Amino acid sequence: MSKVVPTQAFDGQKPGTSGLRKKVKVFQQTHYAENFIQSIFDSLDGFAGKTLVLGGDGRYYNPEVIQTAIRMAAANGFGRVLVGRGGLLSTPAASNVIRKYQAFGGIILSASHNQGGPEGDFGIKYNTGNGGPAPERITDAIFAHSQKITTYRITDTPDVDLNTLGKTSVESMTVEVIDPVADYAELMQQLFDFDAIRAMFQSGFRMRFDAMHAITGPYAHAILEGLLGAPAGTVVNGTPLPDFGGHHPDPNLVHAKELYDLMMSPDAPDFGAASDGDGDRNLIIGRNIFVTPSDSLALLAANAHLAKGYAKGLAGIARSMPTSAAADRVAERLGIKCFETPTGWKFFGNLLDANMATICGEESAGTGSNHVREKDGLWAVLLWLNILAVRGESMEAIVKAHWASYGRNYYTRHDYEEVDADGAKRLIQSLRDRFATLPGTHGIVAADDFSYLDPVDGSLTDSQGIRLMFGEGTRIVFRLSGTGTAGATLRVYIERYEAEPSRHGLDPQVALADLITLARNIASIQAHTGRVSPDVIT
Repeated sequence: MSKVVPTQAFDGQKPGTSGLRKKVKVFQQTHYAENFIQSIFDSLDGFAGKTLVLGGDGRYYNPEVIQTAIRMAAANGFGRVLVGRGGLLSTPAASNVIRKYQAFGGIILSASHNQGGPEGDFGIKYNTGNGGPAPERITDAIFAHSQKITTYRITDTPDVDLNTLGKTSVESMTVEVIDPVADYAELMQQLFDFDAIRAMFQSGFRMRFDAMHAITGPYAHAILEGLLGAPAGTVVNGTPLPDFGGHHPDPNLVHAKELYDLMMSPDAPDFGAASDGDGDRNLIIGRNIFVTPSDSLALLAANAHLAKGYAKGLAGIARSMPTSAAADRVAERLGIKCFETPTGWKFFGNLLDANMATICGEESAGTGSNHVREKDGLWAVLLWLNILAVRGESMEAIVKAHWASYGRNYYTRHDYEEVDADGAKRLIQSLRDRFATLPGTHGIVAADDFSYLDPVDGSLTDSQGIRLMFGEGTRIVFRLSGTGTAGATLRVYIERYEAEPSRHGLDPQVALADLITLARNIASIQAHTGRVSPDVIT
């Protein structure tokens, strides 16, 4: 039976670039998750009798909130819920299910690459009917409702069996438990030449995929070791665990160091990859070569025509502002536009829906295309495998040939995590206050705070990151990230373009050493944050 439960608003339920993320203990407060879910429903119109997609990355507290969301969807009038078996759905798979079954929208329970377990992070985000993250007009409305909420609606019914495929009822609403992998695997076979990739594995090609005990484990087992015939053991850490095995499910060179060390060793396989907590990010490493996310975006765009799903060419490329300009050079040669957007996949959605872009990417290890409206880690891995199968060259040879043709964008990101939020804000404001005086010093030719005018809907998004431009493809960017749950994360992006092939072999930290020092000094990072060095360098 449905009931109306009195509640009080909580401060701080403002969605960030990927929904609401807080510590598990925050979400475990009485009424906290219910308030936010009700605020989502109160911000939407026209969903009575419609379908809601529901799933998550399997992190701690997912099962409880899945059951709560089902009961609340029934009480609020949804006609059907599609939920992944075990409550599991990767973020890109959820986007695909929303689109394939023409659902009204979806709720994804994830904190992406953040740590799991009872002391870790939890998150809830809403995706709209196009399969993409809710735009700001909806997330702003959700926050507004969360600040004035007084009641929420929920049914008083037993838990749904989420481990058995099939249909059941919660009051008048149908709950259908679906295979979380099947629809996604079907889509991947439409995009890529599985026969060519399978033949490559049969010829002795070796790879290592680290699922980081996160959501992509079942997908990688089914596709890589199943459909593509990669040897058993290709996928490691393939069982999703509530605490991700005690590890941090962020596919970067710090948290996937074991994979990196393997790929740099004498017995390295041909190809290495990893994905994150909810399956939307990727790490790509060839034997003896790490491919930065920015370079990966450019290389995937330049070679996408080798996969059947992109054989007709690209409508355009889109990248987030902090991502290197390597993709811009590919777009110029292909005669298509390259759009520079704020960070956050929702900004790519309008471009994809309007068929103005086909492939999109962010420097934070996220790439994807118009097949869904989320970044997609396993998609990037499969496109790389397709390229390797068709070209018959090593990853190192392909990357170096690309640099020789397009030039190399030396690039690095330095993260200062969980710094004092007020100090981080003062750092950014100090740079803003010097926009008029910075140009002409240290080789800086321009300084601004990035803003974006959406070419589709005309919306303006400002204050997206401080840019110091030096000309000739060189810049430093300072930005506060919206994906953490404690303090603030200061990200510093440093880039320099090098056209001369004889100078392409440097370590990025060496090639950018002078700019790294300048960035720390010009922003007074130690004075504002107390940090002498970054926590993570990628």
